[in-house]
Amino acid sequence: MMQKEKVLTMGSLFDGIGGFPLAAVRSGITPVWASEIEAFPIQVTKKHFPGMIHVGDITKLNGAELPPVDIICGGSPCQDLSVASPTRAGLAGARSGLFMEQIRIVKEMRAADVQRGRTGRFTRPRFMAWENVPGAFSSGSPKGEDFRIVLEEICNISGYPVHVPRPHAGKWQFAGRIRVGDSFSLAFRVMDAQYWGLAQRRARVFLVADFGGLTAPQILFIPESLPGYPAPGP
Repeated sequence: MMQKEKVLTMGSLFDGIGGFPLAAVRSGITPVWASEIEAFPIQVTKKHFPGMIHVGDITKLNGAELPPVDIICGGSPCQDLSVASPTRAGLAGARSGLFMEQIRIVKEMRAADVQRGRTGRFTRPRFMAWENVPGAFSSGSPKGEDFRIVLEEICNISGYPVHVPRPHAGKWQFAGRIRVGDSFSLAFRVMDAQYWGLAQRRARVFLVADFGGLTAPQILFIPESLPGYPAPGP
């Protein structure tokens, strides 16, 4: 008898009006819970995703106590990273610094899953996704230091101490990847909404980390993996 394929599950931090849950259901992934504090966005997601649990303020959550999921997504606040910010406080800012709460929750959930007996690629969450403005590439001192910290913090969740150097040219490229052995991979790229069906320019950095394998570049870079984008013809 054919074994039923496992359905991936997802938790959404900084959920807003449910962009990540919408992408999840369109990809066959089940959104399990969401963290958001604003009343109107919560009303919107309750209407569209009635089965999704609302867990509240990210700063009050314990990753070990949340329902474990395969993927944790988050578009942490961008105000302090944006080039439009008057102060550009970056990750030291009260809003964009909430990125570290996402790191904390992922670590707590993975540590709790290990305590339950899971190891390697079976430890949840296996995947993490992060979205933010391209201003993250130039934020911090020296210029671009904040994005280096983002990469290093995510890499270190894997359990292997990793030092991420600054780019040789002194400027981050719009796409890149990191690999640690055969058990961790990370990929990032800038995508502009005008090429994805939205009638406006809206560039964003998307980052995917795989804490149990080397699939991150495949997920982010291979168009065939996206619904609605068939392989090119001969």
